[in-house]
Amino acid sequence: MAGTLVSSIYTLDLLHTSLDAKVLGVLFFFAPVIYLRFGKRTQIWLPWLLCILIFFARGLTPLLDTSERMLVSGVGTAAIVCLFPLMVRARVRGAAPSGTGSLAGIGLALAVAISAMLRTANFGIDYSLTGAGSWLGWLLGVLAGLTPFWMVFDHPVEPIQPKQKGVTASLVGFFMVLTLIYFTFSAPAVFSRWTEGNYSAIILCVSLLSLTWIMTLLIKPNLLSRLTPRFLIAWNLLFSLAVTGTILAHRVSFPTTPDSHAVVVSAPMFIQQIPLILMLLLFPILYLDLQIFWGKLQTSEATIGQMTGGLLLGSFSLVLLVFMNIFSNVWGYVAPISPFFRNKYWLPFLIICGLISLVVVLLRREPIIEDSNKGEPVLWVWGLFLVGILLVTTNGLFVKIIPPDPHARVSSLTIMTYNIQQGNDSNGEQSYLRQLANIQKVSPDILAIQEGDSTRISLNNMDLIRFFADKLGYYTYYGPTTVTGSYGTAILSRFPLQKTLSFFTYSDQDENGTAEAQIDVDGRTFTIYNVHPDGTDEAKLALAQAVLERASTQSNVIILGDFNMRDYDAGYKLIDSVYTNSWMSVYPTGISTAGLDMTGKNRIDHIFVSKDLKVRDAVYLLPPASATDHPLHWAVIYWQK
Repeated sequence: MAGTLVSSIYTLDLLHTSLDAKVLGVLFFFAPVIYLRFGKRTQIWLPWLLCILIFFARGLTPLLDTSERMLVSGVGTAAIVCLFPLMVRARVRGAAPSGTGSLAGIGLALAVAISAMLRTANFGIDYSLTGAGSWLGWLLGVLAGLTPFWMVFDHPVEPIQPKQKGVTASLVGFFMVLTLIYFTFSAPAVFSRWTEGNYSAIILCVSLLSLTWIMTLLIKPNLLSRLTPRFLIAWNLLFSLAVTGTILAHRVSFPTTPDSHAVVVSAPMFIQQIPLILMLLLFPILYLDLQIFWGKLQTSEATIGQMTGGLLLGSFSLVLLVFMNIFSNVWGYVAPISPFFRNKYWLPFLIICGLISLVVVLLRREPIIEDSNKGEPVLWVWGLFLVGILLVTTNGLFVKIIPPDPHARVSSLTIMTYNIQQGNDSNGEQSYLRQLANIQKVSPDILAIQEGDSTRISLNNMDLIRFFADKLGYYTYYGPTTVTGSYGTAILSRFPLQKTLSFFTYSDQDENGTAEAQIDVDGRTFTIYNVHPDGTDEAKLALAQAVLERASTQSNVIILGDFNMRDYDAGYKLIDSVYTNSWMSVYPTGISTAGLDMTGKNRIDHIFVSKDLKVRDAVYLLPPASATDHPLHWAVIYWQK
């Protein structure tokens, strides 16, 4: 619900790259403010009302347009946040009053494993948040709605003893655990986009460790009580260093002036992936941290009203971290605040992990309380259920690439450039399925995608590039990683991609990252550059100069993308002086035989090719048919032996 709320706000504001009244949607996170007025005596019907709201919000969300989705997911988020303190004070029906901390830890581990499964099974997009998978959203809503049937919320509303120290800290720690899970581990593909790490290995590691955590606590519920405070603190600190180190290992020092040389980023070395490996192995500490924070809240016996301050502080911290994360990507658009966050993608993650570690230090004398009210689990049922999750997850990892027949004679290529606006059309509605249909209809051999950087919280961590590549059966290179704050330039191809790398040029508004790759076709090597510069004319010219410099030693060059340059701009003229513009090659006046006028300011998406390559069938498909805010552009290039 939180991910959908944030992504809906971002998508609606993306249309004009600025903040407006829609950003007030984050106020849903502060719904516990109602407890300042009613916290002294919460009504018995309140958890039922909250669960009903969650049920309808979770079921309806995938079926709505973006504005409605923002409102409904906001109501669902508010209901969930308000339900947290009631759950802390609840007990399992039919059992003696007891802590439920390890149940919360097990529940979080199960949620992470199921989230990874739902995303992996649908090629990078949560199946339950799609129209086709909305039935599953209703099912999840039913499970949430059943909470009052197996939990009892009739604890005394007045504290047995005065509020103890550590309640507010525990609530902040609790929110930070959920924030880090939301930002990353609920969608493990995030890590492969950070690091170019092995997608299958990352997914399997997160899933296996989460499922193992569940089964271990069911079999040996007292195992964790043997851990010492020093061990827990050390585990948290090492995990914090691993998370921050994973990002910093892939951080890029960008060119500082228009005259600076391009910064080239090749495939990461093994030493750069060591922090990633450590992070993946250490992350189950989050489940234990949640158990500790939950246990502290229960033993404190604080009222709902006494917890309200901590709830609001936790919500404020979450919202602040959301903005920090997003500002590292849109640093050029929300001055004067956002420029500070340029190239500081690591900062919110350091703050999250630091706060969790600090709370663990503050609570170091708190024992790890085991639950006595879980009852005897039916281990074989749990085992089958967890194995089923693992099998579905694993099945979604192995999508076969269908390579072209190596013996087929190839004398032409269909090449396409597509700015997908992060899977949204010009009205801010999700359109990635229509975009996929457009691609399938043309069936290009080479596809350059811009604004495909959706594997971040601003788009609810949807991995659209993987979705397209797996659905099409294409090889793919994502290009500039999400750590860099680039808007994403990815290359997809029917032919295996070789010598893949990214390079960055001077920028003063967006990070100007270009993806570069080569393919071998019919005994020829083609070099592909997918560009998406923005900012001042000076920055765009720097990009044009860098591309020409890198391409100068190559033959069969293809330069395509969203140039944000028109035919009268200096950068365009520079590239056009060396390479052939596909549209102008077919239609020298800039106007097609059907009367489509793509002259002047109408055309910023281009395909340039080496002058010894021939062009035919150049096409622009305009919005709304393009299912984005840009024209979809493709052409056929051919050559002679």
